[in-house]
Amino acid sequence: MILQTQPLDPIAFEIGPITVFWYGILIGLGAFLGYLLANHEAKKRGLPDDFLADLLLFALPAAIIGARLYYVIFRWEQFADNPLSAVAVWEGGLAIHGGLIGAVLTALWFCRRRGVSFWKVADITAPSILLGQAIGRWGNFMNQEVYGGEVSRSFLEGLLLPDFIIDQMFINGAYYHPTFLYESIWNLLGVALLLYLRRVNLRRGEMFITYAMYYSLGRLFIEGIRTDYLLLFGTFRTAQVVSILVIVGGAVLIWYRRSAGLAEKRYLDD
Repeated sequence: MILQTQPLDPIAFEIGPITVFWYGILIGLGAFLGYLLANHEAKKRGLPDDFLADLLLFALPAAIIGARLYYVIFRWEQFADNPLSAVAVWEGGLAIHGGLIGAVLTALWFCRRRGVSFWKVADITAPSILLGQAIGRWGNFMNQEVYGGEVSRSFLEGLLLPDFIIDQMFINGAYYHPTFLYESIWNLLGVALLLYLRRVNLRRGEMFITYAMYYSLGRLFIEGIRTDYLLLFGTFRTAQVVSILVIVGGAVLIWYRRSAGLAEKRYLDD
């Protein structure tokens, strides 16, 4: 017998007409902790003071806009009858690939304007981006989204999950895979890997490319479990197609940059 459980409230608090959602708080927390981690490293790598703070002022809004546009484009039928609902990002519906596109394009423009190597900045911030993604997935948890196929409660208990996670995975009368958690754990492991790779002293640019390939590898498999996927041409799961392209493209880019002599500097070089 399955007992109905009360889901966690996605609203953190209200101040008059202002409603603050856990989704936004957790995304903001991820961005803040990621900034602290990156800024500590940026000072050691000789970036100008307040460089990352200034970059974040442009890149974070661009990432949110890009993430929302990407989601809305591939889910337009959801917003066609009420286009204004497309701006309700606090209700969920941000696609990380769109966010990365927005942030990377902004960083390219910003670094060129400041006369700083984009690859140097990208390498420094790579672990922070993954940390932000790991924390942000818990916003999906609070909204009861980004879950996989149906499972039994005993399956979730077998994963040694605490009751608050198991209960939150009870949606519309059934339990589901906590794919938000799978991805969050994968991302945290990736943060540890990237922090270790700083000591390996990879060639400049390869830390960020490794991040993109690592995340894509996990997303490729986790996406196959999810039920709330975006479709490309009505057939292919968009995130899986993008993940394959990033993995292959990343490997080719590393080879090309090395072959063309574009990656002579290393991470620990000034």
